[in-house]
Order: sequence, then C-alpha cells, then structure tokens
Amino acid sequence: MTDPAVDADSDALSPLPDGWDVWNRGEDGRLVLAYRPDVFNGDAFPAACLPTLYLTHGKRTRRPGTNPTNRADDDDWYVSFYLEPDVSADTERFPTREEALERVVELAKAFDGGEIDYRGLYQVPRETYFERLDELTGADGADTASTE
Repeated sequence: MTDPAVDADSDALSPLPDGWDVWNRGEDGRLVLAYRPDVFNGDAFPAACLPTLYLTHGKRTRRPGTNPTNRADDDDWYVSFYLEPDVSADTERFPTREEALERVVELAKAFDGGEIDYRGLYQVPRETYFERLDELTGADGADTASTE
C-alpha cells in the first residue's frame, strides 16, 4: 500500500497558476513543475532557461538536467526553484510534504505574477532576456520583490 504522505495522486495543487505545468510526478511523491514550456522551447526563450520547481523527498544533490539522487537518511521534503540549471532562486526544507506543496504553489504564483526578483540571482546580467521575461511574467523590472 502507498503511504498517503507521499502518494503522488494526493497533490494539493488545485490553485496552480496557468503558466505552470506538472512536468513529472514520481511514485515517491516527487514533483516537477515547469513554467511555460510552450515558450521556453528554443525559439522565443532558450529551452535551457526553463524555470523549474522541484519537490523532492530528501535533498537534491544534482542540478536540473541530470539524474536526481536523494540521501536515504533525509526524511524532510525540499522545494527547489531553478531559473536555469546553474541559477537557483530558492531551496527550502519542510518536515511534511503538505507544507512543501504549499510552498511550491506560493512560489509558482509569485513567479507567474512577476513578484520574484530574479535579476539579482544572475552573476552576468542579461538585460534583453530580463526584459522579455518581465513581459512574460508581468514583472516590472525595477519594482519586483524578492521571495526572501
């Protein structure tokens, strides 16, 4: 029998913003969300820049695009938000999957609503890309608020 605490079908994601798609659901409760894969397709926006939210049981030890490996001795749930494989926007730890799911939805809404200041996360500013991302998320480049 599946543990209801990690049942992949028990996701409380009903208020997920339209811009986010469930990319993958693991049998262990793992969840991967992708932001607007319809535009991050290599034409309008680089596919490598696909914003991605991860919900994992145990901390991710690798970056997106590689095989995630979790530590067996870690019972907590982690929410990791990447703007690109090498650009992490947020990683938080939660004692329960339900709390982690709530944070996934909060981050998805904040990003989709233009409330996350992603400019400060990049070591090399990419102004043209930021302007296009502002248009997509509805952010005002000078007035975005940080999640921290």
